[in-house]
Amino acid sequence: MRMDNQSTVSEFLLLGLPIQPEQQGLFFALFLCMYLTTVLGNLLIILLIRLDPHLHTPMYFFLSHLALTDISFSSVIVPKIQTIPYSGCFAQLYFLLMFGGLDNLLLAVMAYDRYVAICQPVHYNTAMSPQVCALMLGTCWALTNCPVLLHTLLLTHGLLCPQGHCPLLL
Repeated sequence: MRMDNQSTVSEFLLLGLPIQPEQQGLFFALFLCMYLTTVLGNLLIILLIRLDPHLHTPMYFFLSHLALTDISFSSVIVPKIQTIPYSGCFAQLYFLLMFGGLDNLLLAVMAYDRYVAICQPVHYNTAMSPQVCALMLGTCWALTNCPVLLHTLLLTHGLLCPQGHCPLLL
């Protein structure tokens, strides 16, 4: 195996979107509106589910956790600064992969909930009891965190972008 020059990288410079400086305000307003719509819409879903006792069912239990995951995913996907430290980059990667994977598993659990409700309505209350729902949610977290943590730790030992520059979306 050929060994190249491997210098230590302490931070990354994120190049971002190739837009003109006069367009930055427009893009900022556009992305801010999309972010606020996502966060406020999901907060409204969570609030409605918590306040209405009729919505305290397994389907809405998982929906509220899906909304919380979407808020978290939307909040960690955008870097806060242009220069990000090495550890911050991998922390962001970990949370991005974790919330993305959790989103998918929660959708699968919600599909299973609907399957049980439609195909086995007599056994629904037993199959989707609060204890079973909590166990399914915990399993989703565990099944997401273990491989994502392993993936992120293995990636920390890999080769990185040259000179610490990562051209995003170019």
